[in-house]
Order: sequence, then structure tokens, then C-alpha cells
Amino acid sequence: MKLQQLRYLVEVERRGLSVSAAAEALFTSQPGVSKQIGMLEEELGVTIFERSGKRLIAVTAPGSIVLAMARRILTEAQNMKRVGEDYAAESSGMLSIATTHTQARYTLPPVIQRFVQRHPQIRLHIQQGSPLQVADWVLDGSADLGIATEALDRHAELLTLPCFQWAHLVVTPKRHPLLEHQPLTLAALADHPLITYDATFTGRSRIDRAFERQSLRPNVMLTAIDSDVIKTYVELGLGVGIIAEMAFDPLRDAALAALPATHLFEGNTTRIAFRRDIWLRGYEYDFMELLAPHLTRRMVEATLKGEGADPGL
Repeated sequence: MKLQQLRYLVEVERRGLSVSAAAEALFTSQPGVSKQIGMLEEELGVTIFERSGKRLIAVTAPGSIVLAMARRILTEAQNMKRVGEDYAAESSGMLSIATTHTQARYTLPPVIQRFVQRHPQIRLHIQQGSPLQVADWVLDGSADLGIATEALDRHAELLTLPCFQWAHLVVTPKRHPLLEHQPLTLAALADHPLITYDATFTGRSRIDRAFERQSLRPNVMLTAIDSDVIKTYVELGLGVGIIAEMAFDPLRDAALAALPATHLFEGNTTRIAFRRDIWLRGYEYDFMELLAPHLTRRMVEATLKGEGADPGL
């Protein structure tokens, strides 16, 4: 039995039992993957996958047990490698962060700057995607840490910790009629075309819930995943924008007016997530504390051990 065979096994399941997709993801050949899985089944004396011709159609009962064990073995092998890296080469390594555009553009720059000053030999990789993608990338090991507002706390395999809270802002062109409507109401907003985030991004669920509670049907005429895109179309006069407060800069966005909306929409909490079964390297603890000072190594380790509750904000 080889670790490579276990990797093939787990990747095939992850790719919906598609051997070709697994081979492509692992940069190898389809016949090679099929051969190694067959050799493993022969060695173990069990059938892991049900087949219809050459096509895999289901995981067998013993196959489910083997797959669960394979995932644990691969995780522990990865942890052994991470422990070695942590102790043998504390000043070098790689940190992969998965996050959304808003966090990468507006929250992370000063954090990354301080991290690089503290760990100049650590290479950084930032993957941007939807909150669902962020969670998936952390779950499958493509990213070490995930940062987002939505979706991360839906997976029991991930430990998620609150970083900071933020609110939405309403943005309009200068001299827009809404600027005369004080205090701003959801009914007034619903009278104008709205431009805001895509359904799974940047607290959009809280925006939708606010209108639903008042039985209002807002005219969301354009959605985007990028705050800068939203502001661009607001500047063109196509609608009223609802964005994260961190995405508005009075100097950079001088063509826009901003209206507070804390009384209209629930607050949002950005969270950081990592797999519960992964060994965290020293510089990963440092990154978390730079992002959210209350996330000290002592607090994170206590939470991992079940000795501390979720550190609320």
C-alpha cells in the first residue's frame, strides 16, 4: 500500500467518481489511476468502487470505510510534513489564503504588509472566490486558511473563529433624491433600482432578509462580486449601491455619497477558518493574530482542544 494509491482513491471520490477528472487534477494518466486503485483493491481484498463496465458508479460499504481511513492517513501524513516544516525551517514556507474579493482588496493589504515584515521568507498565495469556494478550498487542502463572511460555519470539519464585525453602507451619486430622505428606510430604498453583491457574497443574505421582514420586493437590477464594480455602476447613475463599509473611501470615492445603514441591515461577522485536523504552523498563528488581535495562539489552541468557547465579538 502506498500513499499515492490513497491519494488517487480520495481524489476519485472527490471528483464524483470520475477517474479522468481525478487524473487531470493529479497530473497523471487515467489508466495509471485505474491501475493503482485496482492494485489497492486486490491488496486489501475488497471492492472499493462498484463498476458498470469501466465506469465507477458508487462507493461500496467497505469502500466507505477504506476511504474514511485513507483521508485520515493522508491528513496525518500532511501534518507530519507540516510539523517538520515548522521546526526545521521556521523562517521559510508557504501560506495559502482563500478569501473573497472584498476581504482581499480592503481588509488584507495592511495585514499582509505586517506579515511580510515579520516573515519575509514565507511565500504567500491568495485565492479569490465565492464563500462556498473558500470553504471548499480549505476543506480539500488547496488553502491553509479561509476568510469570508458567509458559508464557512456550515462545515463541521472546519473550525471557524470570528475576526471582526462590519456593516453595510448605501452609496449614491452626489445630489441623489435619497440623500434628502432622512432617516433612510427600506421602503425608500425599494423605490430605486439597487446594485449590490451576488447572492452568496459579502453579507447579501442579511440584505435580503431585511427586505423580506418588511414584505418588500427590492428591484435588484445588477449584482456583482466586486465592490469596485458596484461603485462604478452607481457612479454611472444606474442605481443605488449597497456595499460593505470597508469598501468605501471618502477620498477615493469622492463622486459618491454614503449613507449609514446599520439601522436597516443586521451586522456582519467576518470569520477565519481552518481544518480541525490540520497541524497549524507558527506563522499561521501569527497571521491570525495580525488579522484579529484577540485570536492569540493561546486562545486558538484552547479552542482547538475544546477548552474554550467560540470567542464572540
